[in-house]
Amino acid sequence: MATVLARCGWCRGSELYESYHDNEWGKPVHDERKMFEFLLLETFQAGLSWITVLKKREAFRAVFHQFDIVRVASMSEAEITAALENADIIRHEAKIRAAISNAQCVLELHARGTTLVDFFWSYVQGKPIINSWKSLSEVPAKTELAEELARDLKKLGFKFVGATVIYAHMQATGMVNDHLISCPSYGLTGT
Repeated sequence: MATVLARCGWCRGSELYESYHDNEWGKPVHDERKMFEFLLLETFQAGLSWITVLKKREAFRAVFHQFDIVRVASMSEAEITAALENADIIRHEAKIRAAISNAQCVLELHARGTTLVDFFWSYVQGKPIINSWKSLSEVPAKTELAEELARDLKKLGFKFVGATVIYAHMQATGMVNDHLISCPSYGLTGT
């Protein structure tokens, strides 16, 4: 009898969630803007469910200039006020200001001759870590590597980048393949 493959259980029951799982989550990201987008969204997700962020993603794109790092880094006080008044995003002043500060930190990385993409991928030597989880209960919320990466980001001035946020970022951007082995996406994440 053939094994029936099923999506990872965390995404079932929502078309938006399932589409995100099937088309984005765990696929290696090597585009600077997309890497920044995921980092920005993960920092807003802290303390909330990911589906909440996904439902507000288009509004985040509008408020944060399609995740253009230079434009986010130079957002004005008027833009911050407008963001705080925008019910279509998560209105958390410290996180809004952190997004701007984090964009400025990315520009500092650029000035040092590297990118956010290269910075993140250097922690896994440019290749995804392939895990072999059988159940969701096995998947960690954070790892030692995520803790190290979070510490290093904080040293560079990044904010809202704890180990749990960073591990979620690593999963989302394909640095870590945490699809369950029974998931049809498990072997399709690529490099």
